Amino acid sequence: MNILYGVQGTGQGHISRARAMAQALAAWPVDVTWLFSGRPREALFDMELFGDFVYRRGLTFSTSAGKLRYMSTTFNNNVPRFLQDARQLDLDAFDLIVCDYEPVVARAAAKARRDVIGIGHQYAFGPTTPRAGTSWLQETIMSRFAPVTTPIGLHWHPYADNVLPPILDLPPLALEQGEHMLVYLPFEDQKAVTKVLQQFPGWKFVQYSPALQNEQQGNVSLRKADVTGFKQHLATCSGVICNSGFELISECLQWRKPVLTKPLDGQMEQHSNALALSQLGYATTIASLDALALAQWLAQPKVTANIQFPDVAAGLARWLAAGANTPPEDLSRQLWGARALNLIPAPRPGAPLGVVA
Repeated sequence: MNILYGVQGTGQGHISRARAMAQALAAWPVDVTWLFSGRPREALFDMELFGDFVYRRGLTFSTSAGKLRYMSTTFNNNVPRFLQDARQLDLDAFDLIVCDYEPVVARAAAKARRDVIGIGHQYAFGPTTPRAGTSWLQETIMSRFAPVTTPIGLHWHPYADNVLPPILDLPPLALEQGEHMLVYLPFEDQKAVTKVLQQFPGWKFVQYSPALQNEQQGNVSLRKADVTGFKQHLATCSGVICNSGFELISECLQWRKPVLTKPLDGQMEQHSNALALSQLGYATTIASLDALALAQWLAQPKVTANIQFPDVAAGLARWLAAGANTPPEDLSRQLWGARALNLIPAPRPGAPLGVVA
């Protein structure tokens, strides 16, 4: 069986999910062609697992200083090139087409009238999923950016019958509660983040970003993004400070790492994630990273989740290798199992837990 698997590369979380899926699919007699888009090819790193992958420019979102920038997003995308890439993508050789919010594959499949399976966090946003920071424009973008015929969402709670637990890309590392806090805020001004962290000389921070170079600045260890080093620091940290993307926080929940999270300003998905985390009691959310908010979090008992997610990548790989012939609802029931009934509390109404005002 030949599978085309498109992955949106703007955020590292999509690629982390793809790593887990690549390893799981390797156990089955399938040939997978990976297509990545959404960031410059030279900015993709640690991609050996995907072999001779296909690259397209695709579409992406522009950010600066912790905010989504709609004007620069409009001007930085090349829509005619995107349409041409989708039109020229040949799908005839593939038995299954899979998309993790990747627009070139999604549009090519729609034009060819081919079924496409969507596997990703964005496909979990049905009518019962928590939403915050939403607008007509953002709802329209989310629904039309990479539309699919069979949406399979990923989330921390079974908000709908097509929603699975997170796909995790976690190596078998020894877990410790070390002295350092891990900081990953790639959409923020990195110098501003470092200055906030340096106001707490009694704490050690390891700050990762693709924009940084390896160096020590007082109590802050700056690290250029790399998968191996990041996962090692994640396994041994005492807590994580991050934006409200889905994948990293899912890994923190699995490894029981306390999380302080700031959603990307103007990004509905991240604001909605922050709301869900607050309702579930899984993390502490803040509107902006400043010394007061960080001091409050460092001084208080840390919120952690008592949950272990199943091996979703293995379940999805088995389902895809069998031709994806059974309803996603069956897969959802199998993977959540008792967790949907016993281990994951339903969202609570009223004031959310774990919020720094």
